[in-house]
Amino acid sequence: MSIDSDFHEHLKSVCTTTCRAWAVTRKDGVQLGFTDHDCDLEFDGIKFRADTGMTARAVQSSTGMAVDDSEAVGALNSAAISERDIEFGLYDDAEVRAWWLNWADTRQRQLAFSGTIGEIERSEGTFRAELRGLAERLNQPRGRVYQKGCLAKLGALECGVDLEQLGYNAEGVISSISGETSFSVSIDGTFENRWFERGALHVLSGEAAGAQVKIKSDRQVEGTDDRDLQIWSAARRRLRIGDSVKLYAGCDKRFDTCRIKYRNGANFQGFPDVPGDDWMVAVPTSSSTLSGGSRR
Repeated sequence: MSIDSDFHEHLKSVCTTTCRAWAVTRKDGVQLGFTDHDCDLEFDGIKFRADTGMTARAVQSSTGMAVDDSEAVGALNSAAISERDIEFGLYDDAEVRAWWLNWADTRQRQLAFSGTIGEIERSEGTFRAELRGLAERLNQPRGRVYQKGCLAKLGALECGVDLEQLGYNAEGVISSISGETSFSVSIDGTFENRWFERGALHVLSGEAAGAQVKIKSDRQVEGTDDRDLQIWSAARRRLRIGDSVKLYAGCDKRFDTCRIKYRNGANFQGFPDVPGDDWMVAVPTSSSTLSGGSRR
């Protein structure tokens, strides 16, 4: 890490006035600043607050392609970072920059870390956030994967389906609850059985307002417009009878589903004609069936 010449001279002096500062930029554009100094600091148009209880472990850097390693620790303070914001994923993959600087002259500073927030752990009113360096992205797969199923996320740009159009969503209220992950929703309109399976449920009101959960199963209650739903994991906040929700249709990533349910076959992001494993390891046989199943 090269150091600014003025800052370098300051570090060589008998008495130094150094501290650390961090800037966090969330996906929604909100930018927050923190420092371990005992007074607020400001530079680059960012105010770095000293009253947040934030600390950070020193960055561990190495040569080669090793990933920089660090973490931030702090108290869940509603005026800075709240538990609710973490629950709703506002800090997932947020950009982080950390400086080592002279608090007496903030022009003397050095960028020590640049990366993103990884896994966040919460416990008894505090949080611990993993900081991932830029080299972390080199560990992520790039390019296309050849497989039968679609690789696009339903509703994303590469998919092209508009989930806000009529027929792909429905609003309603929770009418009964049978468990943390099982409940019934009364909606307007009639939809096919399992229409919302693998889709999403957005909570619009109540204690859990803003929460988004994935739908594991969806069954229409016979003779009514109610749906019996099961979600993969419980919402962070408790769902209650009367909460308003919005359901979005789901997709099982099959070509027929894309073509028939969404009329979107031209944008299918999979390879439905790729042979399966059974075909690739097939050997000559007198049987006409090469599905891998029993020939009896």
